[in-house]
Amino acid sequence: MPHESRISGIAAYRPSRLVTNEEVSARTTVEPSWIVERTGIRTRGHAGPEEDLVTMAAEAGRKAIAMSSADPADIGLVVLATATRKQRMPGIAPQVASRIGLPASGAFDLNAVCAGFTYAVAMGSNAVRSGETTHALVIGVERVSDWINPADPDTFVIFGDGAGAVVVSRSPEWGVGPSIWGSDGDRHAVLELAEAEDGREYVGMNGPLVYKWSTSAMPEAAQRACVAAGVTLADIRWFVPHQANCRIIDTLSRRLGFAEDQVVRDVVDAGNTSAASVPLALSRLYESGRTTPGDLVLLLGFGAGLTYSGQVVRMP
Repeated sequence: MPHESRISGIAAYRPSRLVTNEEVSARTTVEPSWIVERTGIRTRGHAGPEEDLVTMAAEAGRKAIAMSSADPADIGLVVLATATRKQRMPGIAPQVASRIGLPASGAFDLNAVCAGFTYAVAMGSNAVRSGETTHALVIGVERVSDWINPADPDTFVIFGDGAGAVVVSRSPEWGVGPSIWGSDGDRHAVLELAEAEDGREYVGMNGPLVYKWSTSAMPEAAQRACVAAGVTLADIRWFVPHQANCRIIDTLSRRLGFAEDQVVRDVVDAGNTSAASVPLALSRLYESGRTTPGDLVLLLGFGAGLTYSGQVVRMP
């Protein structure tokens, strides 16, 4: 018999070092005012040597489990979304599970870049709903600062690091709606790792095309997520999109009809953290104290691939 699923715990790990626009400006050719006008970003977290992917993911996961009150022995699956591992194999989800102390957990990595967390929520929710586990730990974690080039201000000023996590648990009523997704691989070169003159790989991005695609295609995706959950956009209390930049978030919000105070803009302080951006923003929303249990939240991840996914969830 199928079960329902809900989010029972939300938590974040933010790097201790915040990089200001003034510091970024000193390493690039752009002024702090240009960064704010172009992206809305004022600071971004850059992880230190001791803040590796496993450490950040484990800390966020441990806090999410504590909030959920789930017994670690009952967490049967860890799904970890990241695109910034330097070691291609093995994945880091098993290391995170061991670091936290999850003795009965399966674990795997997922790479859908900026949409990774919302894809991972779908995987965790499906495992809970099918009865394969009573709890799943879902994590988004990135160290994008390892892959940005100071010679490219369009990317260097945007990206940051961090981790966010949720626990998805069995529930008598739905709390995680069906996921929608899609992709456009013909435009993969719009946002990808590319080799620079120094021989290293850095994030390269065609900003205008990313803006055009995300603001034209994502409103329909948002509508599809609501239809899948059996709700309307008018029922949504909070909008938590991928934290690409404020221009994209603001345009999407206007086209979907969300009021200013319904939209989370974690990007202002954290930068674009790729797969970590949605859970970091969701955690900031929860920590703000503005939510009520049961509030409907529209999650929407989109970016490199090009790929996207999303779902409607209820706040714990």
